[in-house]
Amino acid sequence: MARADERGSGIHIGSVRGAFAIGDHNTVTHNEGPAAPSADPAQEELLRAVRALRDDLSRAVESPQITALSDELAETEAEIADSGAAGPGRLARLRTALTDAGAVVGLLASGTAVTQAVAALAGG
Repeated sequence: MARADERGSGIHIGSVRGAFAIGDHNTVTHNEGPAAPSADPAQEELLRAVRALRDDLSRAVESPQITALSDELAETEAEIADSGAAGPGRLARLRTALTDAGAVVGLLASGTAVTQAVAALAGG
């Protein structure tokens, strides 16, 4: 908050939070918190497919393979949401979990979508 000084000269600035500029021709940029991850279309496609498969698996009969795949999908979703991308190690673990739960994954369109997205990102 700016106000005239009690003596009639100058400017008094109370408290300031964030960014500010004084004078002509100034440019101020203020960013709070972490920057949003860049939007990679392939990663966005993987994220959509992962969410769809997680939803479909919530209705599947539980087994150790389905539980492991569900956990890996949750971790993949979190990694993409936090950093903007699933790294090579995450993709490898997801591919293994998809293979281990292959009987169920193969029956679901969402499973096929995740498998294809992982193959595109991991190369093959």
